[in-house]
Amino acid sequence: MAPLKKIVIVGGGMSGWIAAVTLSYQLNPDVCQIELVETDDKDAIGVGESTLPSFIALIRSLGIDETDFIRHTQASFKLGTDFSGWKQRDTSYFHPFGVIGRRFDAHEFYQGWLKAKNNGSSYNLQDFSPCNVMAKHGRFFPPEQAQKTPIGGAEYALHIDAKLAADYLCRHAEKRGVTRADGKLDEVICDGRGFIQKLTLHDGREISGDFFIDCSGFRALLIEKTLGVGYRDWSNYLPCDRAIVVPTENPGGIIPYTRATACDAGWMWQIPLQDRTCNGYLYSSKFCSDEEAHNTLMGVLGGDALAEPSVIPVLTGVRKEMWKNNCLSLGAASGFIEPLESTSIYLVARGVNFFLRFFPDRQCMPALINEYNRRMTAIYEEIRDFVVLHYCATQREDTPFWRWCKSMELPPSLHERIELFKGHGGLREGVDDLFQSASWQSVFEGMGVRPQNYCPRIDNLDFNAVQATLAQTAAAIDTVVQKLPMHDEFLREHCLTTRKAEC
Repeated sequence: MAPLKKIVIVGGGMSGWIAAVTLSYQLNPDVCQIELVETDDKDAIGVGESTLPSFIALIRSLGIDETDFIRHTQASFKLGTDFSGWKQRDTSYFHPFGVIGRRFDAHEFYQGWLKAKNNGSSYNLQDFSPCNVMAKHGRFFPPEQAQKTPIGGAEYALHIDAKLAADYLCRHAEKRGVTRADGKLDEVICDGRGFIQKLTLHDGREISGDFFIDCSGFRALLIEKTLGVGYRDWSNYLPCDRAIVVPTENPGGIIPYTRATACDAGWMWQIPLQDRTCNGYLYSSKFCSDEEAHNTLMGVLGGDALAEPSVIPVLTGVRKEMWKNNCLSLGAASGFIEPLESTSIYLVARGVNFFLRFFPDRQCMPALINEYNRRMTAIYEEIRDFVVLHYCATQREDTPFWRWCKSMELPPSLHERIELFKGHGGLREGVDDLFQSASWQSVFEGMGVRPQNYCPRIDNLDFNAVQATLAQTAAAIDTVVQKLPMHDEFLREHCLTTRKAEC
């Protein structure tokens, strides 16, 4: 054995510091040191970050006090995402976290609801989502504190200030022995095998290591510029390649969900923090100029702008090898899937977890590298398919962009998923399943893709009992939610921030 004695991370931001703090919990500092070289590139897109429930699990696993984290990152709670104008210009739907309904013994809730709907039921699928009902009424309460109630199956995530969150994780990592160096990367020196040996910074400092993690964002300083690993471009499925972002004052109450509003050439997000709202427009340069995007975004802001808008180029796709030799890439250096479903932090954390699962010595056995790359690529592809579904299922034909989306050639894996679902609601199991059945069902239903029929097995149930259960469940959720505190009220009482963030 030739164990790793030092891991060097290049690039800070959320990707770098998630990697650093996670590794600090899994590796003994007396055996393996961790050093992060914070370059001048912050890999966060925009002025805010929307997360998934897995982020709550991540910070808890790192020994971080959730309330303290929320107070220091201007965070608010997130119950899901509201999609407006995606199916048609004047329609909207909600993708919630957590459960939708309860199983009918051995049968899926969705199948019971589908049979009822086919027989004239007026209940919408989201009437049985605790997160949707809470979001609709602007209310919030931690579901783990209400496990034996109708909202016990809900989940939540956070809206965070990406810079403040990275700074918080940095302090936490440094307390655990991670060292930090600031400086511009000048040169990367490799040995005859193509393994990275050391970095040279602009001021002449040299930083050696046994293993290197590239968190340098789209610049991909190690994995691409040094090791020459190429990129699989997915713009033929996800054509939005530019984003314009700007923070504004909060126009009113802080909503407990993300807004994703379809526009003529892409979509616009609103991420509410405690002290401001983070806004962005992700668009395709083939269908929209920077000036048009600027005018569109500035024309619909709900509050006064707190900074000048900035334009960020992006490239959707995935690295052909996320791990090569003794270099692992994370974040935008490894791949980028647009932030429609808030998956960027999840993919970083998943990448670190798989790296720990296939943890190498200094030889970096090819079998470990190959399996890591296979698994992570499959995860990226599954998430890509889920995001593409939001576009390809549109019924809009009012702009060139949406006509393109409606007629695009689909990834074969997504085409097969859609055809399977159209039968009687079947869903293919994936290798990762970040998005469970409730997520796929929510987006399918929201985009107007409903199965031709329900599964015949549901006919084994007493249909009158199914209808009664639906009525009781919807009423119970609504009754409990009406008694919960408003989201603003809960934040003020439990998680009010103690500082004003800088834009």
